[in-house]
Amino acid sequence: MKVEKRFLKVYVCSLSAIIKSAPISRYLFELKEDDGACKKAQQTGAFYLFHNLAPLLQKSEHQYLAPQYSLLELERLLGKFGQDSKILEDSVLIGCSEQQEAWFALDLGLNSSSSINASLQKAEMETALQGSFIKLTKALFELNVKDASLLSTAQALLRWHDAHQFCSRSGQPTKKNVSGSKRVCPSNNIIYYPQVAPVVITLVSDGTRCLLVRQSSFPKGMYSALAGFCDIGESLEETVRREIAEEVGLEVDRLHYSASQHWPFPNSTLMIACHATVKPGQTELQVNLRELEAAAWFSRDEVATVLRRNNPSNQQQSGAVPFWLPPKLAIAHQLIKEWVEKPTCSPLPA
Repeated sequence: MKVEKRFLKVYVCSLSAIIKSAPISRYLFELKEDDGACKKAQQTGAFYLFHNLAPLLQKSEHQYLAPQYSLLELERLLGKFGQDSKILEDSVLIGCSEQQEAWFALDLGLNSSSSINASLQKAEMETALQGSFIKLTKALFELNVKDASLLSTAQALLRWHDAHQFCSRSGQPTKKNVSGSKRVCPSNNIIYYPQVAPVVITLVSDGTRCLLVRQSSFPKGMYSALAGFCDIGESLEETVRREIAEEVGLEVDRLHYSASQHWPFPNSTLMIACHATVKPGQTELQVNLRELEAAAWFSRDEVATVLRRNNPSNQQQSGAVPFWLPPKLAIAHQLIKEWVEKPTCSPLPA
């Protein structure tokens, strides 16, 4: 059956692509918990801008760059367009540099509970900032790792705050803290934290081949690993076994954990990557066509050939390759590459 999205509360949105030292993590924790410290950090921090959840980007050769703005630059820009600087209260903390320069994100197109002004017009902003507000789904794979991680975190937080401005118990407006790490209902002191949906993404193998699948929503010719949301009450292992049984009718023999990644789509997920093996004699597929468009076994050589292509999507469209794989930034790509390069992985504890 089709799995509905389930949400798991977390206190901290992680920047999966940026390794933080202990001092940086402690500093970020201080900013999230101390409104005064966070306001002070805004004075010397840098801001990434969005408009209706689309980040401001500038094209540079074959990739997009995400420009940063100081608080002073932002205040001047808002003044130029007759906007009150109160909109800065809607910014959210998304990370910091090794030198403890705090990074924030601000959406200039969303009308939040703390903003008293109408949102700025997109075209006017793009002209003034010499950039374009581009949907993250379109731009993500043309960003460097740092910007992709920061903008993914930023969009997830901005979307969550936009959708949780009222208390589900009292119906009264909630108020976010300065960093945006939580919202509080003043009428009953209920605290709401940003949420993420746990998803398992699993590459199934029979030892010499791996199973790749297509959903109808995928770009033409792209195949990936199996993925599905965790059900309430399930362990990760149980989710992997259920998803594989539901979607392709296979029974898991062994299971190995690989890695995890925050993913901003559709509404902020934690992708938990695993390898699963099935017995060689039990590989006949029973594809659930309500969930998948296609599923097939591919040899290690076939997959390795596609991985070596510089731009497999373009070559697939021209007929040069039979299929293509998710871009390098996606954990599905790393999972498939790991299988090609490292045939064996360490199993999960029993």
